[in-house]
Amino acid sequence: MRTDPVKVPRLGIIRRYTKDESGMWWIDVPGLNMSHSVNAWEEDDGETIVVVASNLSSVEQALERLDLAQLTLEEIRISVKAKKVIARHPLSSKVLDMPVINPAYAGKKNRYAYAAVVATPMMIVGVVKLDLSLSSDDCCDCVVASRMYEAGCTGNEPFFVPNDAAADEDDGFLVTYVHDEIRKESKFLIMDAKSPTLEIVAAVKLPGRVPTGFHGLFVSQSHLEKLCRDD
Repeated sequence: MRTDPVKVPRLGIIRRYTKDESGMWWIDVPGLNMSHSVNAWEEDDGETIVVVASNLSSVEQALERLDLAQLTLEEIRISVKAKKVIARHPLSSKVLDMPVINPAYAGKKNRYAYAAVVATPMMIVGVVKLDLSLSSDDCCDCVVASRMYEAGCTGNEPFFVPNDAAADEDDGFLVTYVHDEIRKESKFLIMDAKSPTLEIVAAVKLPGRVPTGFHGLFVSQSHLEKLCRDD
């Protein structure tokens, strides 16, 4: 893999129900090297598209020295009529990646996002909660809650698990695996997603180490049973 520094990064926009490529258009977004998307939705009766994603400051660095990569979460607002970016700003000064939301809000306007805090060399040392409603040109830190791991501990990608019949978007749990290099043990952490400290409500000690992964998926027991019935 290699990069071409002469070319400008672009975002492709395609209408939801289009039948072919004629319904797609592209916009230049200089300096955007999207690592992971958080969510995207429409506002102003479909005239504005809002994209929230993690941005890699240097794509060359990711290819050559991933351990030194710096990532930030950004909000990007796109005018459908003008076919261009009309606003763009960071959501925090922290190095954040592996963002997640309540899955029920995928493709819809959401308020909360959760992300891993990344330290050099590319280790997850905590998690934060962001309130996207605070996003503006005047506010560059939407972090409203955080949980930093103990010294020697590194984590995996977090997942949001909503409570059954939850009324609020952030009513649920944030779960992840954490490995303690000092004690040589791994734990499965369950945090209260509503808590201002992302309070740990349960920590399950595991019989063996769970290696730091790149991506994963949380599946409930009821969903697994449904899949088995469908098969």
